[in-house]
Amino acid sequence: MTSGTTRRTVLVGAAALGTALALPPLPAIAAAAGDAAALRARWHTLLTGGPGLDLTDPRIKAAVDRIGRTATTTVQGLDPTRTDGLWPDLTSTTLSNHVTTSFKRIATIATAWAVPGTPQHGDAATAQLLLASLDWMLTHRYGPGTTRFDNDWDWEIGSPLGLNDAAVLLYDALGTERLTRITDAVRSYTPDPNLWRVDRQIATGANRVWVSTVVAVTAVLSDDGASLTRVRDALSDVEGGGANSVLAFNDRTGGADGTGEGFYSDGSFLQHYKHPYNGGYGKELLNNLSRLLNLLAASEWTVTDPDLDNVRRWVDEGFDPLIARGDVMASVCGREIARPSKQGHVSAQTVIEAVLRLIPGFPGETADRFTALVKQWITEDTYRDFLAATDLASLVAAQQVLAGPVPARGPLVAHKQHPLMDKAAHHRPGFALGISAYSTRIYNYESIQNENLHAWHLSDGMVLLYTDDLGHYSEDYWPTVDPTRLPGTTVVAGRPADAAGQRTTSTADWAGGAVLPGTTLGAYGMELRAYGSSLRALKSWFCLDDVIACAGSGITADAGTVETVVENRKLRDPAAALLVNGSPAATAQGPADLDAVRWLHLEGTGGYVFPQPARVRALREERTATWREINLKYGTDTSVTRPYLTLWHDHGQAPSDAGYFWLQAPAASAARTQSLSASPPVRAVATTTAVHAVRRCADGVLAANFWAAGQAQELTADGPASVLVLPQGKTVTVALSDPTQLREHVVVDLALRGLKVVSADPGVRTESTPAGIRITADTAGLHGATLTLTLTRS
Repeated sequence: MTSGTTRRTVLVGAAALGTALALPPLPAIAAAAGDAAALRARWHTLLTGGPGLDLTDPRIKAAVDRIGRTATTTVQGLDPTRTDGLWPDLTSTTLSNHVTTSFKRIATIATAWAVPGTPQHGDAATAQLLLASLDWMLTHRYGPGTTRFDNDWDWEIGSPLGLNDAAVLLYDALGTERLTRITDAVRSYTPDPNLWRVDRQIATGANRVWVSTVVAVTAVLSDDGASLTRVRDALSDVEGGGANSVLAFNDRTGGADGTGEGFYSDGSFLQHYKHPYNGGYGKELLNNLSRLLNLLAASEWTVTDPDLDNVRRWVDEGFDPLIARGDVMASVCGREIARPSKQGHVSAQTVIEAVLRLIPGFPGETADRFTALVKQWITEDTYRDFLAATDLASLVAAQQVLAGPVPARGPLVAHKQHPLMDKAAHHRPGFALGISAYSTRIYNYESIQNENLHAWHLSDGMVLLYTDDLGHYSEDYWPTVDPTRLPGTTVVAGRPADAAGQRTTSTADWAGGAVLPGTTLGAYGMELRAYGSSLRALKSWFCLDDVIACAGSGITADAGTVETVVENRKLRDPAAALLVNGSPAATAQGPADLDAVRWLHLEGTGGYVFPQPARVRALREERTATWREINLKYGTDTSVTRPYLTLWHDHGQAPSDAGYFWLQAPAASAARTQSLSASPPVRAVATTTAVHAVRRCADGVLAANFWAAGQAQELTADGPASVLVLPQGKTVTVALSDPTQLREHVVVDLALRGLKVVSADPGVRTESTPAGIRITADTAGLHGATLTLTLTRS
């Protein structure tokens, strides 16, 4: 293989990152690293697990059998003599996903043909059927003379990915002429790793990595070193001066301005400009990048960009906090939540596979940390058996990790906020909680291609609780849940039109919070200005270890009934007990009004404490729907029914300055909930339109969200801010941020005398006041990040 043009690169250093990148345990490649056959063998191994599979290993044998069974099912109906399509259900010439699906099915059968131990392995008749199928597709559906239709993604990414995989698997049987037809066809749609779409737009984020992958495998098939050089450089956007590098953080200082799509230093990932998408496009970027790095490792085209080191933080900050025992939090999965094929922890499987491929490329401490993390992810997900679902190459790698000496990391215990995408995640030993907001900076939800049609309130303060019910958000949750009453949201009752308001930013800037480092203490909030109505609300969540204080004020609307949803739970047991002040509520279907509620406990979910007796409405129901109702493109028409219990506050018609306050105790027992009600561990200090503040009784922690200048006991702020104060003996730690991301400075007065500075983040300074101490924090350019200060009492 020749490299063609002189290597054009600004990339220096970090070369060692690429030298060992091979999916463990890839066999040694006999040919030179820069040889086309060697790189093709490497891709073949990614698809098949490579030579030398131990078919006596029960897990390997089961995986091989699964590949064979899948191929046997897939080949049914395949008929290259048809004139309308290879399969009777893939005949459309207006839906481009029929083209992609056809190539994927061919690749599925080709995988079985290439893997020893399957009924199809090496079978001449199967090979001939596959070759005839490829010829049919190249003649009738995909090639330089074919007019594309529908979605560019299918033509330039989805279809060529499947076609290239099939070509690698069938390489020895293709023949020169057919191979040339394949590579010419792919290049006619995807010639450049920097550009895509029919109008040749700059490719960004996951799309850039997808396109680069297509070009790279095509280059390997055609012995084209010059294209591999362009692929390597496209990852860093050398031709564009780095503006759309997929490796650099988008919030880096001094970088060229791009679209903003991709990863940020706080772990946020945005695609389609302003959509949070770690669990969708982000995972696909990580997945395909790991495959590309594997392909190019230890070759002339090894990626040596120093920004490759950022991948460590992608994993640690952008994926780990957003995975709850195998389930990627739905708030960052975009429209994929409306696809039946993406439920059941499938997204987390993709992340695990990618990290397995990355481990050898980050030797030392990072490799050990990734190994411990993967081991934790695999073993803690008792809902989906990773080893029974993953591909062969990842299975071999995972088995080595599980058998190795590095221990699993252990359950994540952390409070993590992503201010650059308006999301927060709270992890405790018994549960995890995800909070979804939006602002002037972030879109509310995505509904394109007739997908995700009912996600109207996905970012209106949605709170998703992850407990030991690991399948809660699987098993048809998203089509059957009442989309007008998502948990945690404040809404105007009613059902908008499909996809109403999608891709809309708020007119409010306030969304975010502050975190006390090294703890699971965080303040989070949002100013809600609802799309399509006059509804306004101020909403806070104070995450204080195992108790979350939920506060709302200023709830106002000109018209309509306004509700705040306390919980909306899909029940494992349709008759799960609901206790109201210790007494069982009726388990019959239908609505109920619960008066003078001091505490509620829902079996299998946890407790809810109302320090001031509240009126709560309840609805136990069986909900029936189809996936087609929320996804016209990939949905199915089979009706599914699931049991739900919904709890909410009814603020009435056209409320003015309504509010709420309750304590949520996820996974708490009934006895624990009753105890919390008898002696609430957190009390409200303020729930006004100027400030929400709470204090934890046991240690005096004060947490406050200031919507405007105001005071909460010993704490005063000069304007919008989120602040936490943690007293510990003679030490006081203060954490603060600007959730509007607009202020140059945040000034906080703490009315505690005798305090001296022990340490402070850069940009934080203090001065004495008659009442105590004034803290001034430079927040310009921090994008809502938390600053901390440690004080001691003299």
